[in-house]
Amino acid sequence: MPKTSLLPLLASGEFCSGQVLADALGVSRTAVWKQLNALADYGLEIESVKGRGYRIPGGIDLLDADLVRSALSPQAAGLLSGLLLLDTVDSTNAEAMRQVEAGAGAGLACSAEQQSAGRGRRGRTWVSPFARNIYLSLAWQYHQGAAALEGLSLAVGVAVARALAASQLPPVQLKWPNDIVFKGAKLGGILLEMTGDAAGTCQVIVGVGLNVAMPVAAAGAIDQAWTDIDSMLEPGGRRPGRNVLLASLLNELLPLLAGFEQQGFGPWRDEWQALDAFAGEPVVLHTGARDLAGIARGVDERGALQLETAAAGIQSIYGGEISLRRAP
Repeated sequence: MPKTSLLPLLASGEFCSGQVLADALGVSRTAVWKQLNALADYGLEIESVKGRGYRIPGGIDLLDADLVRSALSPQAAGLLSGLLLLDTVDSTNAEAMRQVEAGAGAGLACSAEQQSAGRGRRGRTWVSPFARNIYLSLAWQYHQGAAALEGLSLAVGVAVARALAASQLPPVQLKWPNDIVFKGAKLGGILLEMTGDAAGTCQVIVGVGLNVAMPVAAAGAIDQAWTDIDSMLEPGGRRPGRNVLLASLLNELLPLLAGFEQQGFGPWRDEWQALDAFAGEPVVLHTGARDLAGIARGVDERGALQLETAAAGIQSIYGGEISLRRAP
């Protein structure tokens, strides 16, 4: 069932009678009832009150291409080659990759209301309830291979932090190599995937997931401390709409991707270090083979973590199947 039919009629959170819904859709009330029941597949709660009709308690904030485009900066609008907004998808990164393989060029943005198989780093599932969070993937093409992309995921983290600040949200921090955190809890994550020639022309998919209004029921599957944008707000504070947030991300990410091959991580390093959640703190690196304890000393010009240990002094640690935690 496309969201362009029933869901916009219920998005406000106000009651709407079955007859009004039927008239608006040009179907029978029985068909409306069946479609309302089908919304359970999206994980949406539908409240029914005799004499008043149906509603989604609290309403939902649906993605809208026109609203996103209207909030883009001129620079971002010029770099955006396509905006694909989906109801449900297995993974926005996977869909963006399919679009690239089908001929889509640099600047394609793919977002969705829900992911059925959202992915995080290290093979983790990314919890992706319907119309509650941001799931965004951007495609870009580079010509100098993977070596020219060192530090890109860290620069993406800085761009995300800038986008949240531009949306009038409290400052966040970054955790090497791919996490956005607020008061020690994970707010979002970054997943980069590449296809093509690792030494030449390649396509990179930059995935960003942000928790906006995570339902507690859905969050039961998250295996670490988490937070969302709703929880960041002061009492009485108003959350920016998801379309505004999506546009803010595109405003920062598209220029970053367009210039990164020429500029590299260097221009982003100082800002990343200023946002480093673990700067100067005892940490433990967990890898598949061993744990390594030391003091986090920021990152180098290539984005490698600088880990100071008693035995070896400062070591450069590059990304991969690594988990960084504050030492107990």
